[in-house]
Amino acid sequence: MRFVKMHGIGNDYICIDCFAQTVANPANLARRISDRHFGVGADGLILILPSDIADAKMRIFNADGSEAEMCGNGIRCVAKYVHDHGISSNNPLRIETSAGIKTISLTLNEQNKVILATVDMGEPILEPSEIPVKIAQERAIDIPLETPKGIFKMTCVSMGNPHAVIFVDNVDKIPLHEIGPMIENHSLFPSRVNVHFVKVLSRKEVIMRTWERGSGETLACGTGASA
Repeated sequence: MRFVKMHGIGNDYICIDCFAQTVANPANLARRISDRHFGVGADGLILILPSDIADAKMRIFNADGSEAEMCGNGIRCVAKYVHDHGISSNNPLRIETSAGIKTISLTLNEQNKVILATVDMGEPILEPSEIPVKIAQERAIDIPLETPKGIFKMTCVSMGNPHAVIFVDNVDKIPLHEIGPMIENHSLFPSRVNVHFVKVLSRKEVIMRTWERGSGETLACGTGASA
């Protein structure tokens, strides 16, 4: 099997060109190949596939083998691969995902290689039933969430995949490896959830720590940053 390892600001994925080969059991492969001790090591596995409605199709599997709807950094990697390997020369590119077709604008260097990929992430989804999160309110804003580590106020957003955003004074003091799994698997979230602890520095800058559904703590999350 041929693969490429790529990352977007540290959010790393094993990418497989399925125009040229097939993967029989991507969920099992994702678990094996993502292992950072006995595999290649990654936040997950991405399949780059033909599409009838776009330039290519992306399927993404988390490190635990579960399939995600969308990944901002992952789709940027896919866009670079699709362009640089001659699958499509369109700019912007259109990539099919489980969260719909996303458009990626490419910046090229003198060698016609992609050096920057910018994704139109689409509009955020705020309706609780569509995120999904089990609450009665019209919007999931500052909702108290009880955990064994205390009560946190969270705001829930979907960018095609579910996110819980929690504003705190110091992200470094959050025991993310304890709290992250508790919130990810909380009964309020029927599809589990990506968890982000955020400190606001200014109206133009925040610091974010992420616990990704199915992958654990990651260095970055494109859909999470948008959420």
